Amino acid sequence: MARTELGAYLTARRALVTPAEANLTVTGYRRVPGLRREEVAILAGVSADYYVRLEQGRERAPSGQVLDALATALRLDEDGRLHLFRLAGIGPRVRAAAVADRVEPSLLSLMDAWPHNPAVVYNRAYDVLASNTIADALFHGWAHSRNLMHVVFTDPAARAFYRDWHGVARNSVAGFRLGHGAAPDDPRVRQVLGELLEQSPEFAELWDRHDARGKALERKDFEHRDVGPLTLTMQTFDVRAAPGQELVVYHAEAGSPSSEALALLGSLAATARRES
Repeated sequence: MARTELGAYLTARRALVTPAEANLTVTGYRRVPGLRREEVAILAGVSADYYVRLEQGRERAPSGQVLDALATALRLDEDGRLHLFRLAGIGPRVRAAAVADRVEPSLLSLMDAWPHNPAVVYNRAYDVLASNTIADALFHGWAHSRNLMHVVFTDPAARAFYRDWHGVARNSVAGFRLGHGAAPDDPRVRQVLGELLEQSPEFAELWDRHDARGKALERKDFEHRDVGPLTLTMQTFDVRAAPGQELVVYHAEAGSPSSEALALLGSLAATARRES
């Protein structure tokens, strides 16, 4: 059993790399679907005993050179590599207090100037700190929760709302894991993690995979109860004025049915706001 987050991460990543992906010849019966410990050690150029100690938590201070070699052996992308270094205490970590819950007024004004583009700002715990009117309409007024992880994993309507729920769930957990690695002592991140592990078996299963990946340009498919299907492109930006906050902006392809549906949603939201 791994005794550290670093050991658990190495174990989980090792299980996801096949011998064929690592250009290794397979002979005989294999008890594990991924790489054996000694195979990772060979690929990384370290002794098998040293690598075993890393996984078991008996070795806690690998060098940057060793981590680079392990990242290559385990085929980690840049986010995974950053997460590995953070777990080893080499990558930068931030204090929990560094993430402010206040969103800059200038950013709020900018978001309000996008009546046709849902926009939200959230923190490492995926609490939505700010949202514009059309984003409120897209997410049904946040009736279930203003925490996006809870929306995905504890809202009974989520599997209908997200047409590719499994893909959204995987990406959400990978992003949450990356934020957790940056600030593992953040009390709100730890609170949300505990709640999800207790309330959602699907989250717990994905959490055990140790995927760590930041959000990038991607498409999401929604089924909105008021305007029907929507396919939106999602852009994510770090909020430089408040490290730990991220701005997400959605938009639809011009002239597409999703663009028409999004315009209708904006009109409905504006009407509801005037009447409230």
